[in-house]
Amino acid sequence: MERPDRLQPGRGGRVGRRGRRGSRVTGSLHGLPGPFLRIGIVAPPLLPVPPPAYGGTERVVHALAGGLHRLGHDVTLFAAADSVVSCRLVETVPRGCWTGGSPDIEGSFERVLEAVSRHDGRFDVVHSHLETKGFRLAESSRTPVVSTMHGRLDERLTLAAIRAHPDVPLVAISESQQALAPWANWVGMVRHGLDLDRMPFGAIAGDYLLFVGRIAREKGIIQAIEVARRTRHRLVITAKVFEATESDLFDTVVRPALHPGRVEYLGELGPAVRDPLFAGAVATLMLGDWPEPFGLVAIESLATGTPVIALRRGALPEIVEDGVDGFLVDDPEGAERAVALATSLDRRRIRNRAIRRFSASRMVDDYLAVYRHVLGGSRRPTRGASGSGQTSSSWAHADWRPPTT
Repeated sequence: MERPDRLQPGRGGRVGRRGRRGSRVTGSLHGLPGPFLRIGIVAPPLLPVPPPAYGGTERVVHALAGGLHRLGHDVTLFAAADSVVSCRLVETVPRGCWTGGSPDIEGSFERVLEAVSRHDGRFDVVHSHLETKGFRLAESSRTPVVSTMHGRLDERLTLAAIRAHPDVPLVAISESQQALAPWANWVGMVRHGLDLDRMPFGAIAGDYLLFVGRIAREKGIIQAIEVARRTRHRLVITAKVFEATESDLFDTVVRPALHPGRVEYLGELGPAVRDPLFAGAVATLMLGDWPEPFGLVAIESLATGTPVIALRRGALPEIVEDGVDGFLVDDPEGAERAVALATSLDRRRIRNRAIRRFSASRMVDDYLAVYRHVLGGSRRPTRGASGSGQTSSSWAHADWRPPTT
């Protein structure tokens, strides 16, 4: 089966097979690959890429795969079959587990690993976004596998898994996250990036505060409701309620607080509706008392010009410059004072800084540097280095399908 030709950015529809792309195949079996890499990117089976609404990991994967593809790299994404991407897609599960797919999450992760294993040796580098669930793949693969850690690292089981697999090359998404396990085999730190220049700009703030994400105690939903009440601002909530703990918290805390004009829950919204809400808010509240690994909500809010009021925790001080992009606070009282000052900030400056610092193109360049670093080492992954794979290019597999946009 022939591989599809490279898509041109911005062209819609499903693309058929139009011949081999010989100029994109990497070089020799020895030493580093040529200028274009064959990259396998592995997404979790929970949501399609991109996700319809909530789904930080999947949105980052979508921006990364698309950016690498546009640069000419030979990109294959392993993801749920309901994904829509510009690069080659290998279907791992029929649908994302959280979008009507299998409720067997552990079994679905196993299907992902099996799908990637069937293509072992066909890439120069494999980039896993499965976190600890991909460590077994990283140790058994003939091809170097780097693993981005998207979640919190302060949990016992996560730290135990990292210690049990000390040679797996890891990528952190913030300095704060990396500092929680400084002894781990970090081969890079790459802050997230998105296509933020597409976000709408809100030159003038509306009359409401905004909470975006998921209904969870660690995300600060309780504090957001209280700060809105104390400052007499309407609070608009758009957040995921899916898991049992989220439903319980919604029923016990959020639902009793709902009142038109005071606290409004709009459900889990997609970008077309959610992004204008960012642009129209006085500020976005991120008051969770936990080590936020990164904070996609923060960079999206800033890209619309809306400041972020955040508890001084985790990676948020790496994103929000106090008094410029928003305010870093230590308690609810500080958040109340910050709300009063939010309209004094330069929203155009906030947007420009966010787009410059957290673009998808910057993230793609940073990950390419990680791949080159890993490929510059020995054949098998060791602490801080690993080697390149083989150059075979057979795609006669039933789970392959042409790319779409």
